[in-house]
Amino acid sequence: MADIAATTPAPTLSVTERGLGGKNIPGHIIINTAPQDEGLPAAKRAHWYVVHTYSGHEARVAETLRQRVATLGQSDKVFELLIPTQDKIQIRHGKKSSVKEKIFPGYLLIKMTVDDDSWLVVRTTQGITGFVGTGNRPTPLSESEVAAIMQFAQMGAPKYKANFSVGEAVKITDGPFSDFLGSIESIDEAHGKLRVLVSIFGRETPVELDFLQVKKI
Repeated sequence: MADIAATTPAPTLSVTERGLGGKNIPGHIIINTAPQDEGLPAAKRAHWYVVHTYSGHEARVAETLRQRVATLGQSDKVFELLIPTQDKIQIRHGKKSSVKEKIFPGYLLIKMTVDDDSWLVVRTTQGITGFVGTGNRPTPLSESEVAAIMQFAQMGAPKYKANFSVGEAVKITDGPFSDFLGSIESIDEAHGKLRVLVSIFGRETPVELDFLQVKKI
């Protein structure tokens, strides 16, 4: 059976860690902080940054960073780690399971204030290959970018996903045309449907099928 995944309504952002250390201590910002912000508590003056990680290891890297932040006393500068995900229902070999699919594989979002010490703790964490930015200066996400990520993660319209391609040969496994062979004419990922050309009485006839009703040959 083809592997597919369908988004559930109202997916959310997965928070790996929130409020590391639970502290809210005034700190000194070296870069990316406007002068008028200097009187605000550190958490309010923090920005969201993005770092590259090894794809598939985002959660492990986040946990390693969490431990380093606590051990090296940087909880007053590194506040939150986010791995943006969408909740999906995955159908594999006819069985359903709930999974969290990463929106940005290979990236980790960090809310932090940046100085030499906090930058070094993050940058030297195993699995982190660098900050997103210009040269050696991390570039913070703008408020509009953060809002866009949140909005994208919360898109509630169901959507199906499958490893099919137009022209690919498939075998129908369910319904009145079970065991027929055909080729995919079109794919409707929004509704989880395929249009498959099936040879009936010597003529190619288009048949609309669900993702679950076919498998690759």
